[in-house]
Amino acid sequence: MAGDQEVTYGILLLAVAYVLSQFFRAFLAVLSPFLREDIGATPDALAAASGYWFIAFAAMQIPIGWALDTLGPRRTASTLLLIGGAGGAAMFAVATTPGHLSIAMALIGIGCAPVLMASYYIFAREFPPARFAVLAAMMVGVGTSGNVFASFPVAYAAELLGWRVSLWGLAALTAATAVGIWLLVADPAKPEGEARGSFAEVIRLRALWVIFPLMAVSYAHIGAFRGLWVGPYLEDVFGVTARSIGWVTFCMGLAMIAGTFAYGPLDRIFRTRKWVIFTGTAITLGATLLLAIIPAQGFILSAVIICVIGFFAMTYPPIMAHGRSFLPPHLVGRGMTLLNLCSIGGVGVMQFVSGRVYDAATPAATAHGPYVILFALFAGFLALGMVIYLFSQDTTD
Repeated sequence: MAGDQEVTYGILLLAVAYVLSQFFRAFLAVLSPFLREDIGATPDALAAASGYWFIAFAAMQIPIGWALDTLGPRRTASTLLLIGGAGGAAMFAVATTPGHLSIAMALIGIGCAPVLMASYYIFAREFPPARFAVLAAMMVGVGTSGNVFASFPVAYAAELLGWRVSLWGLAALTAATAVGIWLLVADPAKPEGEARGSFAEVIRLRALWVIFPLMAVSYAHIGAFRGLWVGPYLEDVFGVTARSIGWVTFCMGLAMIAGTFAYGPLDRIFRTRKWVIFTGTAITLGATLLLAIIPAQGFILSAVIICVIGFFAMTYPPIMAHGRSFLPPHLVGRGMTLLNLCSIGGVGVMQFVSGRVYDAATPAATAHGPYVILFALFAGFLALGMVIYLFSQDTTD
């Protein structure tokens, strides 16, 4: 992908790290039955733990933006992934209370925080702007396979080896990936005399103001749903096993990968970013409302709707490309991490809010009652982001 073989190997390792990042934000949904039985982790406790992952991830975006522009992606990504990612996975493996899970997830969130932005920084610095959307979609598409690994394979591994042994293996893999990034990623060269940017400059770009809200709610929707609620929903409403939940999340993960790759070239095919994003978000909204209307109609029907949401909700790469198109070179690191802050911070807030909403809605007259409220909550935030996004300026490269 680049003119230098060292950079190519480095990008491949960043892709592996992003697979791990996607895995860690999604695997709680499949492990929920095991964690509930072994350490008493209820759905609202898991929502809090997942929320800490996203909040920690989001909180790191501001210092990571500075680090990318000053220290470079190699040191930023490898150091945090080793200490936070591998260390947090090891702590998760020895957890004995839901509180331990929350601390572990926060550490893992810190470790995963720089991975995607490090690759995007390299893309923005070393490739033409017209290729950014495709490269960004490719990275997210490859990384989204982490959602596949965080489905049926995790359920099977937890049944066969135990979830603690599985987490120790993940800690070792994360540490090895971090070391590889340190050795093989090459920092892009900076032109002499380039202006020094600041986050204040990014915030003053008014074109981004109407993109930030949709960035905050679009990934919050799919992140909260896939990362946590799909597991408890299927278990409580349909009484299915961890293995069945694993198969549904496996199919949803495949749909998310397919959706990511499908979005990649659409801005060039249709010569619009804005309306590609808006149309995909509208379909996601419709599917979410349908699930709220018929939440208990049938396991297969719900699984199909979940996969539709997985496919069309993967608008992160084109929204990021839309925001990137307004950033001058010296603001690339800070600008993209600020956009990512909105995205991941939105998921963290949604996890906490959805956990409180679920807790307030239980016990209910029916098993699906609390989930109707949750799905309506997701749909409401998504609709609000869409309305604001209508005022955005369309761009193509």
